[in-house]
Amino acid sequence: MPQRIWAILAVAFGVSLSVLDGAIANVALPTISHELNISPSDSIWIVNAYQLAIVISLLSFSTLGDLIGYRKIYLMGLMTFTAASVVCTFAHSFGMLVAARVCQGFGAAAVTSVNTTLIRIIYPRRYLGRGMGLNATVVAVSAVAGPTIAAGILSFAPWPWLFAINIPVGIIAYSLSYNFLPENPVKNTGRRFDWRDAIMNALTFGLLIASIEGYAHGISLPYIIGGIVLLLIIGTIFVRSQLHKQYPILPFDLLRIPIFAMSVATSICSFIAQSLALVALPFYLQRTFGYDAVSTGLIMTAWPAIIVIVAPLAGRLIERIHAGLLGGLGLLCMTVGLLLLAWLPAQPTSTDIIWRLALCGMGFGLFQSPNNSIMVGSAPAHRSGSASGMLATSRLVGQTTGAALVALLFHISPNSTHLTLILAGCFALAGATASFSRISLPLPEGVRVKKKSRQ
Repeated sequence: MPQRIWAILAVAFGVSLSVLDGAIANVALPTISHELNISPSDSIWIVNAYQLAIVISLLSFSTLGDLIGYRKIYLMGLMTFTAASVVCTFAHSFGMLVAARVCQGFGAAAVTSVNTTLIRIIYPRRYLGRGMGLNATVVAVSAVAGPTIAAGILSFAPWPWLFAINIPVGIIAYSLSYNFLPENPVKNTGRRFDWRDAIMNALTFGLLIASIEGYAHGISLPYIIGGIVLLLIIGTIFVRSQLHKQYPILPFDLLRIPIFAMSVATSICSFIAQSLALVALPFYLQRTFGYDAVSTGLIMTAWPAIIVIVAPLAGRLIERIHAGLLGGLGLLCMTVGLLLLAWLPAQPTSTDIIWRLALCGMGFGLFQSPNNSIMVGSAPAHRSGSASGMLATSRLVGQTTGAALVALLFHISPNSTHLTLILAGCFALAGATASFSRISLPLPEGVRVKKKSRQ
């Protein structure tokens, strides 16, 4: 138990670093834009470079984890992330900062690609849900704390300190991980890492995200169409090559497991719903109801804050309640909350908004831990890395698609926040339907309720 606690702490530090850094830079973009003398549109690349690096390399790192060991990939990711943070801190030009952010993204991808797999190794099978609940809590706390930490640092220090803070945390995380994360010896099966697959995977997901986000960032239509054509050509070649491989980098072997495939669909739907809501709500609260930016930020904290409470509880509940049922009820709760937000009173009080946001957060918290547990638990042990990578990839694809849909709806009608929340409710309902469909499917061993495991 003492070693397990330190190992959990090591994973928590690593995950919080990757989540914090994704949120912390957004707040500083106006400041960095001014000091580096770049346009606001160019400054967005400081965020995009980080996110794109994660998306194109996640599945490759998760596959490498299956081949050489998850602990090694995690340590390599922490080392890369921390070293890149040093470069970010001393970056004196826009190009240097963007290049360092790309390296940070690769480090974060390595950490993210195997973190849930490490939880599977750290926790006994019967307590897998508790580990996933704790991981969801760390992510939620980091998401809540990111903008607050950024604002606090910028109030007394220049923007490079936003990246400098990663250095001591990264060193601590690396030290804990090196000393306490368990070894996971890998059997020598003669399997090798296919670099051609990795490049094709990067091109496919890079073009997918670029096509989805291109419209939102003002890229002209001919370029977007060209990107989509390239995506179709490269993606088709890549997918066809993966279908017949025993250990594909894009895990079709796992997607043939019905409960895993339904969990991926559930995850994508839920993160599209969450992204639609969280991107649109600030505009809704400020333009429609007249809240200022500070009040909006404080009110919206209700969503992730309630996840901090509910996610660990959900991790324990799957020991007694079917994970598919629990996830479905959670997303049904989220659906109700989103539709109630869409039909707020004409002059709502802060309380009217907060309890609806809390309802959404409670529903999402009930869904997240059970869904993650099913995805990781349903994969064979030697494919845990690929399952962890797919979990993170489905989240990123959902978030990116949701943000792009908001941009599309806002382009059609600047006052479409009401419609956006209704659409978010529809995606949450689709996720609930997918989750309920898993009730008839056999659960993996680590996620079965105690009564079934005794039988």
